[in-house]
Amino acid sequence: MRAFTTAWYLSLSAYWFATSFKWFLVLLALLPARVAAVVPEGEKNAKLGLLLAVGAVMALVGPPVMGYLSDRFPTRWGRRLPYLVVGSLVTALALVLMAHAPSYAALFLAFLLLQVGDDLATGPYSALIPDLVPRDRRGAASGWMGALQLVAQVAAGGVGVLAPNPVGLFYLIALVNLLAAAWTAAVIREPVGVPPRREAFVASLLAPWRSPNFRWVWATRFLVMFGQYAVQTYLQFYLADVVRTFAAFGRTLAREAFQAVALLGLLISLGGALSAVPAGRVSDRLGRKAVIYASGGVLALTFAPLLLYPRFDVLIGLSVVFGLAFGAYLAVDWALAADVLPNPKAHATDMGIWQTSIVLPQVLAGSLGGVVDRMNQAEAGSGYAAVFVLAALAFFAGTVLVRQVRGVR
Repeated sequence: MRAFTTAWYLSLSAYWFATSFKWFLVLLALLPARVAAVVPEGEKNAKLGLLLAVGAVMALVGPPVMGYLSDRFPTRWGRRLPYLVVGSLVTALALVLMAHAPSYAALFLAFLLLQVGDDLATGPYSALIPDLVPRDRRGAASGWMGALQLVAQVAAGGVGVLAPNPVGLFYLIALVNLLAAAWTAAVIREPVGVPPRREAFVASLLAPWRSPNFRWVWATRFLVMFGQYAVQTYLQFYLADVVRTFAAFGRTLAREAFQAVALLGLLISLGGALSAVPAGRVSDRLGRKAVIYASGGVLALTFAPLLLYPRFDVLIGLSVVFGLAFGAYLAVDWALAADVLPNPKAHATDMGIWQTSIVLPQVLAGSLGGVVDRMNQAEAGSGYAAVFVLAALAFFAGTVLVRQVRGVR
């Protein structure tokens, strides 16, 4: 297949679709359901929290480690695709084990195996765009990647609503995972015979931090993702406690807060899927920074009307706007990260380290819960307002500080 066509970009990013499809369903629906099925009622929240905490730690460590193995120990079939194939097989096995785990201990081990399989596949896989796509086409490649991830969330939400039982969903996710890996491995050709990275492991983890551009790209992504997770974590409770009624356009669109947040999430994903590819292509022509300034500015400004008019019809419109801006930001920021990687022999390790800027904000956002509760007790809704202001400031800072990245438009 000819490179840099739409079909080639879809093939390159097919496994990102599978990964997004998997984690959306596993974290939102399937893992809580399986925990509830194997532990006493009074222990389910603590047991689920333990699983998620361990998963977060592994998500911090796994991608850089697997990326280093990919950089350091290439195979005769390439540096990335063999790891992708093996990781997808491990992932599929783990999903089947999770579906039938008879106890919490068995579910815990299966979930750990799922995380290992995901890291083994996606750590090296994340290097394919900087490996194979020239700088003037990375915006388009990253746009397709972002679009497929967001389309996967929409598809996962639809499948989750229609699925008759959770066991069947585990098997469906495993099948999607294997098919996507096979698609990417069958179409994409990476260069073989590339000299391996000789740097020791600890030195390889420290190396990208010596680049000021890498540090700034990591920090700005951290700030924007913190803003996103800060809102996402507490949005359902905000809807239940402050908005309360979920009507727009003269109709009641949801009766419960969890239905309302699912609808808003769907609109955000749809908006992001629509904007990601055009934004990526624009960034190839005009530069990454212009698109990031525009999209990040919109993200920061969406919170002003939310604070002034806490109504569901306002939230509907803001979700579409937010989704369009967020999809553009995600697509272009990935391309910007690929542009500033300092060592061509270490793309997988460096991209794995960069991805920690996505995981750490989730942990930090979750730690705000006690403060939000105390502020709400002092004045109803003030905790949510503080979170929204903090998120807007994080979006603004993460946007403006991109100017510190040098040598990149």
